[in-house]
Amino acid sequence: MTAIDPSTLNDDAASKEAARQRRFTRINKADKWFQVLGLAWLTPVLRAAAGDNPRAQGAQIWQLLGVPLLAIGIFLVAWGTLAPKVQTSLGAVPGPVQVWDQVGTLHADYLREKDREAAFYERQDARNATALAEGNPDAVRNRIYTGKPTYYAQIWTSIKTVFFGFLIASIIAIPLGIAAGLSATANAALNPLIQIFKPVSPLAWLPIVTMIVSAVYATNDGMFSKSFLVSAITVTLCSLWPTLINTSLGVSSIDKDLVSVSRVLKMNTYTKITKLVLPSALPLIFTGLRLSLGVGWMVLIAAEMLAQNPGLGKFVWDEFQNGSSQSLARIMVAVFTIGIIGFLLDRVMYALQSMFTFSNNR
Repeated sequence: MTAIDPSTLNDDAASKEAARQRRFTRINKADKWFQVLGLAWLTPVLRAAAGDNPRAQGAQIWQLLGVPLLAIGIFLVAWGTLAPKVQTSLGAVPGPVQVWDQVGTLHADYLREKDREAAFYERQDARNATALAEGNPDAVRNRIYTGKPTYYAQIWTSIKTVFFGFLIASIIAIPLGIAAGLSATANAALNPLIQIFKPVSPLAWLPIVTMIVSAVYATNDGMFSKSFLVSAITVTLCSLWPTLINTSLGVSSIDKDLVSVSRVLKMNTYTKITKLVLPSALPLIFTGLRLSLGVGWMVLIAAEMLAQNPGLGKFVWDEFQNGSSQSLARIMVAVFTIGIIGFLLDRVMYALQSMFTFSNNR
C-alpha cells in the first residue's frame, strides 16, 4: 500500500480553504449591491451555499426574507378576507385576485392598442405609396397615431415628468444650498424664503403654475407640452426644499480643520467647492436628493389628478370618474404601481449615493 504524503493533504486543505475564502470575499463584495437593490437576503443564502454555518445563515434568511414574506402573506389574506365585506357605490372592494386580473386586462389593452397603432401606420403607408404611384405627391400625409394612451404610456409619462422636475429642482437647490452653507449672509437671506414656501401644498402651487405657463408658453409646437411643463414645474417647486436644506447642512458641517487647510493653501472658491466642499457634503446632499425625489413623486400624482395632465394621476381620476365595476380594481393597480415605482426611484438614488459616497445611510 502506497503511503499518503501528509504534505499533499495539507496542500489540498490549504487550497480548499483559500478557494472558500475567495468565495466569501466575492459574496461580501456582492453584498454591497444586494443592500442597494433591496436584496440583502441573498447574502446569507449564498453564504449558506458556500458552507458558512448554515444554522446562523438560516436565521438571517428567516429575518431578511421569511419575515417579510410572512407579513405580505398575512396582509394578502386579511385583504382578501375583509375586502368583500366593504361595499361601495362601485360594488365590493376588490381583493387580491380581482386586482391581479386587472393587471392582465391592462396588459391586454396595451397589446390591442399597439396592434391598432401598427395597423394605422400600415394603412397610412399604403395610402401614401398609392398616391406616389399615381403621381400625386401632394396627397401624401404623415400623421401621428393619436389613440388612447395605454397604462404603460401613462407610467412612462409620469416617470419622465418627475425626473424633469427633479432635475430642475436639483440644479436650483444644490448651488443655493452650497451658498447658504458657505455664507452666513446667504443663509440669512434664504432661510425665511425656505420657511415660508417649504410647507406650501402642490394644490396651491398648481393654479399659479398653470396660469403662468399658459401665459408665457403660448405656442403649441414647442419641445414640451403645456401639461408636461405644468406638472414638472409643480414638482420642482415642491421638491427642491429637502435638497436645499440638506446641502446647506452638509456644507456647513464640514470639518473646520479642512476649512483652515483650504485657507492655508489659498484655494480659490471653485477649487474649494469642488475639492473640499462637495466631497465632504455629498452624503447629506444625496440624502436630500432621495427625499426630494420621493416628495416629487407624491406631488406629481396629485398634480396630474387635479390638473388632468397625462400620467398615472390622470389614470386614477379617470377610473374614479368612469365608475365601472372594474374601476376600483384598476385604481388599486395604480396604487401598487405608484408605490413600487417610488421604491425603485429611491433604490436608484441610493445606488448613485453608494457609487459616489462612503455613506452607509439607507
